[in-house]
Amino acid sequence: MAKESSFKLTYATMFNPPEELHTRFSEAMEALKTNLGREYPMVIGGEERLTQEKFKEFSPINTELHLATFQKGGVKDAEDAIAAARAAFPKWSRMNWDERVYLLRKAADIIDQRLFEIGAVVAMEVGKNRMEALGDVAETADLIHFACSQMEANHGYKVGMGKDPLPGFDATNTSVLKPYGVWVVISPFNFPAALTGGPSGAALTAGNTLVIKPASVTTLTSALLVDCMRQAGIPDGVVNFVTGPGSTVGKALVESKEVDGITFTGSFDVGMGIFRSFAQGEYVRPTILELGGKNPAIVSKNADLEDAAVGIVRSAFGLQGQKCSANSRVFVEEPVYDELVQRIVELTEKLKIGDPVERDTYMGPVATRGAYQDFQEFCGELKQAGKILTGGEVLTEGDFSKGYFCQPTVAVDVPLEHRLWKQEMFVPITMIHPVKDLHEAMELANSTKYGLTAGFYGSEDEVGWFFDNIEAGVVYANRPQGATTGAWPGFQPFGGWYGSGASGKNAGGLYYLPLYMHEQSQTLIRRP
Repeated sequence: MAKESSFKLTYATMFNPPEELHTRFSEAMEALKTNLGREYPMVIGGEERLTQEKFKEFSPINTELHLATFQKGGVKDAEDAIAAARAAFPKWSRMNWDERVYLLRKAADIIDQRLFEIGAVVAMEVGKNRMEALGDVAETADLIHFACSQMEANHGYKVGMGKDPLPGFDATNTSVLKPYGVWVVISPFNFPAALTGGPSGAALTAGNTLVIKPASVTTLTSALLVDCMRQAGIPDGVVNFVTGPGSTVGKALVESKEVDGITFTGSFDVGMGIFRSFAQGEYVRPTILELGGKNPAIVSKNADLEDAAVGIVRSAFGLQGQKCSANSRVFVEEPVYDELVQRIVELTEKLKIGDPVERDTYMGPVATRGAYQDFQEFCGELKQAGKILTGGEVLTEGDFSKGYFCQPTVAVDVPLEHRLWKQEMFVPITMIHPVKDLHEAMELANSTKYGLTAGFYGSEDEVGWFFDNIEAGVVYANRPQGATTGAWPGFQPFGGWYGSGASGKNAGGLYYLPLYMHEQSQTLIRRP
């Protein structure tokens, strides 16, 4: 974040920020509120493009609040963006890798400098509280910096190999990772900064050119990130930005045979549809997918119950449960079940729901009308099947009347056969169940098609057993900062197993950047 402060903002440190952060966020929010309703163009081949049809973006805090107007692009715009990226690829890909790194670092620095401006937008268009919003933007800059650092650490991914034992000849063998070509990033609504800028930064650092298509309900954040990249001097055509419905623009990008690779973050069903559609090309092309989770926390009878309760509540209800890493299932050994449940309910009932731009608000609205309706449907099911100890209602009075506000909800006594133990909900609901022992808990934890994140609270001796047996890509033990949430680039690589991810290599980790490149083995034979 700001260079004036030594404080390093991450999802682990966000609970005790310096006063300076609050002051600067408030200033940025006031500036944003005086500049709402602007129209933003698409950017194709370095040129700003307007279309006859538009669409407006409104805030989930107040659905009458017009945030911005965007272009309703179509198939032709998607095709033109791909063509512009293709035309820019030869020069960008053949640029020395350290020159690309210089430009990407500059873009990341600009994002960091505009932290509060972009963070205010994230709060308004997603409904994140100020710390979650600022964290989203700060993570974006760090993801890009981390991609650059990996390119540097691996010296551009050019490595000398062994010499063939050829008498009378000198063999030089080199492994080189090279970019694929035109890459598409389709980003989700819940992390419109990090999940646009992170994969975009990796694709660009690797030498690919780019077409970005953001979620239609959170387009403004992505538009500002593209502006940061242009401000950094990334050449025309290297980054292209198209907006509009997934059913037209998104479909055209996914179905195009001129696209060389794609990164998508979103629901399992949509992601699998993209995977199958993208596979219809003339050959196999790289597909990087992050498709959600049904993330468990396991609590041993030997756990520090206060740490467990705090971590579970933070991970269940941060960003209103709209994280693919949200803690929606909790399995607790019977001797401590009642005590832990009571403490979770107490902490949940203390959470402040309201306008997320206000300093003391923990939970804002859910981001979409669809999520608002899902919450009501799920709570109706849980009331029939089990018991809701707190929450379970939408808030519709006074300041809540024009937004999508839902109470944080804790459900118990729900039969394990109920579909919501397996289905990702993406709303502020967590379900708790007692278990006889840790082996039963582990069996339940591993019983879904997902494998994104998981948490554990117990003794040091039990932690090793948990790590050995849990089937997920990001796992935490004894973490009050969040049972299942809070990964940060360079600290916790983020990605999942099974139905949660396609690559097995996690963003912000040591093996992610090579996903955006393919290997060429180069052999030169000389006579001595």
